[in-house]
Amino acid sequence: QDKIRKEYSEILGKIEDFLDILGSRERLMQVIREELTAVREEYGDLRRTEIAHDQVDLSTEDLVAEEDVVVTLSHAGYAKAQSLSEYRAQRRGGRGKSATRTKDEDFVDRMFVANTHDTVLCFSDQGKVYWLKVYQLPQAGRGARGRPLINLLPLRGGEKITTVLPVKNFAEGYFVFMAASDGTVKKTPLGGFSRPRASGIIAIDLRPGQYMVAADITDGHKNVLLFTDAGKSIRFAESDVRSVGRTAKGVRGIALQPGRKVISLIICSDKPDVTTAVLTATEKGYGKRTRLAGFPRQGRGGQGVIAVHTNERNGRLVAAEYVGDNDEVMLITNLGTLIRTRVDGISIQGRNTQGVRLIDVKDGERLSSLERIEESGESADTDL
Repeated sequence: QDKIRKEYSEILGKIEDFLDILGSRERLMQVIREELTAVREEYGDLRRTEIAHDQVDLSTEDLVAEEDVVVTLSHAGYAKAQSLSEYRAQRRGGRGKSATRTKDEDFVDRMFVANTHDTVLCFSDQGKVYWLKVYQLPQAGRGARGRPLINLLPLRGGEKITTVLPVKNFAEGYFVFMAASDGTVKKTPLGGFSRPRASGIIAIDLRPGQYMVAADITDGHKNVLLFTDAGKSIRFAESDVRSVGRTAKGVRGIALQPGRKVISLIICSDKPDVTTAVLTATEKGYGKRTRLAGFPRQGRGGQGVIAVHTNERNGRLVAAEYVGDNDEVMLITNLGTLIRTRVDGISIQGRNTQGVRLIDVKDGERLSSLERIEESGESADTDL
């Protein structure tokens, strides 16, 4: 009891003293001076940490972890990315996994592995190039279709993406080779596309009525093949086209007759694999495979040689693809018919031939395009 009474008396004394401090300005300022002096004497040494002003701003990319993903693009323009870990290692000859779910009229015609920080250059038929980071593609599982590219890029009315090129870094010694429908070709250093703009930039200057056919990345030592709807083809060394800046004009790749246009660009090695060939297809459903050696190398700007006969039986040439013996292709008609076939079932013939029937088209129907299938879905074998 004495202890409690003593503590109570001490608390009452403190309260009386605190009230006296609050009631006297002179005493209040004296207490503040004494406390600040005590703090200075105890903590008045030099600062051990340095306060620096950093002007570096964090971007979205800085917050994205680097990871390898599988990017798939469908013929109808749907794109997505999915983790590489979803593809477990399998023995050779395994059944594989489907990379994506597509509609009956759609299929995957482009698939590649890229890092989330890599850049995807998207070239349109109007000669413009747009940028996408891989991490900007929708992340989705194997069962999802992804999102249309037109919803990811600021495309103008009627503009469509014709070529997608993944780029890890814009190193020197590499180029973007482009071809337009009027036979113009252009080679620009890859570094010329290293500074993205939200609205895209002009990659190749096109005349009214012309469009960009395709683009590819080269190392300066490749062979170039151009194909026209008249069934003509020209093969020349990439070195025949000098490198120019992004704003420069292109040069003539092939001389065209009035009313004709280029329909395909192929970039390949001067010494191709013996299992590869050029697959050509005409609008009336005929086609063939021809080994690269059958296309003699010429100088740039000539009229080229016959790649396939474009007579009344065949119609005009509509597609040319560089394929391997184990590839599969999709044949697409203007009425929406799709036929999938293996390349090794198409005969190998010389250039100056008419080819064999690839698809039986009806009256009023014609073959409109041919696409190499990058991924074979559930029936595919995969070593990923």
